[in-house]
Formats: sequence, C-alpha cells, structure tokens
Amino acid sequence: DDEVLENLPVGTTVTMFFHDLGPQLGWTMVFLAECIGPLFIYLFFFLHLFNVYEQKDDYTSSPCSVVTYNCLYYWGFSAWLAYYINHPLYTPPSYGNLQVYSALVVFTVCSLTFSQPLVSCCLPGLRPKRIPYPTRNPFTWLFFFVSCPNYTYEVGTWLSFSIMTQCVPVALFTLLGFIQMTIWARGKHKMYTREFTDYPELRSAIIPLFL
Repeated sequence: DDEVLENLPVGTTVTMFFHDLGPQLGWTMVFLAECIGPLFIYLFFFLHLFNVYEQKDDYTSSPCSVVTYNCLYYWGFSAWLAYYINHPLYTPPSYGNLQVYSALVVFTVCSLTFSQPLVSCCLPGLRPKRIPYPTRNPFTWLFFFVSCPNYTYEVGTWLSFSIMTQCVPVALFTLLGFIQMTIWARGKHKMYTREFTDYPELRSAIIPLFL
C-alpha cells in the first residue's frame, strides 16, 4: 500500500489486475464477532447470580468485593490485550508461523489440561486427605515434580500465548498471574509437607526442581 507505481521496476508498460473479493466485513464487525460472546457471557453470570446458581444459596449479588475487583482486573487486561493484539499495526512474531504454531501446540495442550480434576490439587482452605500421585495419564506425570501441576499448566498456557502473540501486555499479564499462582502453589505445597511426613522430597511447588 505504501509503494508508488512509478518507482517500481515495471518498465514503461504496466498491466494491472484487480480481484473482486465480494462483500467484506469491516474490522469493527470482526472484532465484535470475536469478543462479544465472552463479554456478555461473563456479564450474564456477574449480574444474574440468582438465575444461574442454585436458589438455595439465596443471594442476588456476591457479598465479596473481590468479585468486582476480579472483574476489573480481567476485563481491564482483556481490553488491554485485545487493543494491542488486534491493532491494525500489529506486527507478527519474529519467527513467523514457526513461532505461532509451535506455541499454539503448547497452548492447546496446557489449556486443555490445567482444569482437569486429575491434575488439580486440594481445594483452598481444605486439608488434603491423601498425597496425589501420577497415574497412567501422561498429563498427571507432573506430579512427580510439582505439587500443583494445574498451576504449572496454567502458567504454560499464558507463557505460550505470550510467545505466540509476542505482545508485551500479554507477557505482563502472564508475569502477574505467575506471581499469584506461585503464592497459591507454595501455600498448598507447604500444607502437603506439613500434613504428610512421607511427602515426596523431589517435588517443588510449581516449577519442577526450582520453585
């Protein structure tokens, strides 16, 4: 789009061909189509707790102010990430499709794994009843090295997303999430070691052999 025709090495005679792409959607419509679903789904849950959750809980809004703060945190970062990633001047990653698709594979594996019950550690505030061990499922093998593989996989999800997009705001979101999940993981790791004298010594909290 920035080239001047007379500066191109095409000689004195030029034949130009135009291809009709047919009706096109504007970028605004594309962005709305991508983002309007998650936006209104979260908003529905946030504003309609009484209709979504069991009525025996008997509430119409969350009593915890942290719910509002979490909304501001995730929505704010979501807007920030979306602004840069979808910007018309966004530049592709340095190593092109190799970087994108390699990170996408890791992102897909981690994002499909971290929420599985098989890799989840004990619930917050509850005493663990037993030591979690790996099973034949290869995604549980992280239990050989960490106490909270669900957090490890979630960090892997956002780290691979940062690499895939090569975007500074995404990297900052990943860093902040890693710090918070590390705090949670270390707390649960400490709980395991306190409750079980035979807890595997090789295990770390979230990063194998390191943290």
